[in-house]
Amino acid sequence: MTHKILCPTDGTDHSNIAVAYAAELAAKSGAALSICLVNVAHGGAKGPLIHHWTDAEVVALLDAAVALAGQHGAPDVKRVDIVSREAAAGIVHYAEQNGYDHIVVGTGDKRGISRLMLGSVAADVMARAHCTVTVAR
Repeated sequence: MTHKILCPTDGTDHSNIAVAYAAELAAKSGAALSICLVNVAHGGAKGPLIHHWTDAEVVALLDAAVALAGQHGAPDVKRVDIVSREAAAGIVHYAEQNGYDHIVVGTGDKRGISRLMLGSVAADVMARAHCTVTVAR
């Protein structure tokens, strides 16, 4: 049985599909839902550490995802801002450290032979995760 669901978002259409699916799953199962955004950190060492999104962009993206989850029946959605050098590693590490038993990720629109492949973040999360992973398309 699913108790805690983690759903990463980046504001794209495919992540919105995952948020909607995760919200519906949470609503049906009574599981707690958290929406996370991984703000990938670039640079460092000898130069400045630069985050992919500004603080304002992180808030706006999480607000939009939480609103979408609410439209799909998920009450009391938790917002999580993760900083990591790699998106998949940040998602999996956070899920493990905080007792999530299900991760729902989106994957981009693929055509032709690439349709057989998952997006790199979705594939990495599936390969590394300790729990059930659902890929929503």
